[in-house]
Amino acid sequence: MIADKKILTTGNEAIAEAAIQAGCRFYAGYPITPQNEICAYMAARMPEVGGTFIQSESEIAAINMVFGALVTGARAMTSSSSPGISLKQEGISYLAACQLPAVIVNVMRGGPGLGDIKPAQSDYFQATKGGGHGDYHLIVLAPATVQEAYNLTYEAFDIAAKYRNPVMILGDGILGQMMEPLIIKQMNPEEVNKRPELDYILNGCKGREPRVIRSLFLGEGELEEWNAKLQDKYRNLEIELNRAEEINVNDAELILIAYGSTFRICKAVMTQARRRGLRVGLIRPITLWPFPYATIKNISDRKRKILVVEMSSGQMVEDVRLAVAGEAKVYFTGRTGGGIPEEDKILDKIEEILK
Repeated sequence: MIADKKILTTGNEAIAEAAIQAGCRFYAGYPITPQNEICAYMAARMPEVGGTFIQSESEIAAINMVFGALVTGARAMTSSSSPGISLKQEGISYLAACQLPAVIVNVMRGGPGLGDIKPAQSDYFQATKGGGHGDYHLIVLAPATVQEAYNLTYEAFDIAAKYRNPVMILGDGILGQMMEPLIIKQMNPEEVNKRPELDYILNGCKGREPRVIRSLFLGEGELEEWNAKLQDKYRNLEIELNRAEEINVNDAELILIAYGSTFRICKAVMTQARRRGLRVGLIRPITLWPFPYATIKNISDRKRKILVVEMSSGQMVEDVRLAVAGEAKVYFTGRTGGGIPEEDKILDKIEEILK
């Protein structure tokens, strides 16, 4: 048995080490704040484990290098921050179309445009609604702590492989830069050896049928048939892989809904509100896609109020409203452009709603 170890580290470094422990042996990326530590960490660690690190000439190059590594059977990852992820969108669409199990990390910063280097959550639409072209979905995981950033990144490689689908870790500048204790799960070589043989890698076809990895379908009806298969997979994903955390929801008059770093703020707000005698609960979506519609619908009734808190103009509000289907009043408070919601102002909003 390989012993785990406990260290103090940042969210960015936790993500990078999780990828190493999960068997990632190819990383291509391009520096951009606030995720530079992932690149730096991978540059140091990849040679130690016999992997390949490439600082690419651009974000576009990085995502296409990941594509190439994946079809050889390697576990591969790239990372960036908001404008850099925008540049990767065409390649991400190709990965989804070819059903390749990439892990993509977005440590969000303020926007639109170059914006600033402060934390934000304004890439929600891009991540969950498909930032590239075509009918596709990424699996989107949203950690809220350094430990969870590690755990979800580690798991992301297995999820990507199981469903043959790209997975995005959606964090932000707070989570990427903050330091917390982390328990590192040491990779067990026996677990790696138990992984099933990949049936899509291009390793020579002697003794088997040739394999073709492609997203171009020009025959009559071919593309529609391929899309139908993808949509079947997405429907199964919506059933099998949606997660949320619920706190104090049973007796709540008002339920806060937040993810990532904003969840941490809202958790403190909930505690303060309860001390004031306000029955406030909290739901945290962990999978942003598939979104946990059922979890939110189950707590919806016309006597309850819902307050969505985001570091954006309210992008997740759309999914929350779809979930409640008019059965609860949905409010929003948040900040944009790198602004961080303040506990006192969220509390003021809660008191205003519950008057």
